[in-house]
Amino acid sequence: MNNEIQPKLYLCATPIGNLSDVTDRVRNTLAAVEKIYCEDTRNTVKLLNALAVKKPLESCHEHNEQQRAGQIAEEVSGGKAVAFVSDAGMPGVSDPGSRLIAEFIKRGLPFEVLPGASAMVTAWVMSGLPTEKLYFAGFLPRSGAERTDAIEKLLAADATAAIYESPLRVGGTLADIKTALAGGDRPCVLVREITKAFEECIRGTVSSLAERFSAEPLRGECVLLIGGADPKEAAENSNKKLEPLLLALLEEGLSVKSAAKIAAEALDLPKNAVYKRAMELSEKE
Repeated sequence: MNNEIQPKLYLCATPIGNLSDVTDRVRNTLAAVEKIYCEDTRNTVKLLNALAVKKPLESCHEHNEQQRAGQIAEEVSGGKAVAFVSDAGMPGVSDPGSRLIAEFIKRGLPFEVLPGASAMVTAWVMSGLPTEKLYFAGFLPRSGAERTDAIEKLLAADATAAIYESPLRVGGTLADIKTALAGGDRPCVLVREITKAFEECIRGTVSSLAERFSAEPLRGECVLLIGGADPKEAAENSNKKLEPLLLALLEEGLSVKSAAKIAAEALDLPKNAVYKRAMELSEKE
């Protein structure tokens, strides 16, 4: 065991394009640990070669993370210092890592998160849209009711919304968001190839970018940012959904108190006002 590093799990943020963005702390940690788990060994070996680091590599990706979590926990319990990196950016943010962290918390084992590059944060700041609040939706579901619900939720938020998207699906996603706006529009920014040679930030509206990218091909990983709902509009939308939600909960046999609590949390509305409305609805039945 290297005496200069403590036995624990180190979750290391890695560059999202420009290798110069790797921090000294991450570089030194990767050089000091005994083993590195990674999302894709082929990608990570390129990073390690650039950093002149040679370490044993083992995969830990979406399909085997739960199994690997137990294995890594046992290694740390046995006194090893182990690192985990995803392909680019911060582990756990639309990448493997969250189940690994959950396992360590459950077992009471030590872990440390080493900050670094994040496509989400970089694109959010670069967009020029408000940065007081962010609604991060990650990758949207591909189809069906889950996709429709996810789009409705991000448009209902009174915060700048950010999503990751494949360049092959940007046009379709913008078209779906435009449809959900039902004739309305929002400021929209597409940021692609962050920190790379062809980094680009394209500003417009949902409708203008939907039209532009309906046929124009794109390359590189993309982040879409959409202006938040006006607070008054967001409140009106929540109030429209309140009565149907309360009625559904009450019909399922929930108490007024339980129904009001669930509805208030789901719609981000004042608990007292929601409880009062729930009482009124229950008395009508």
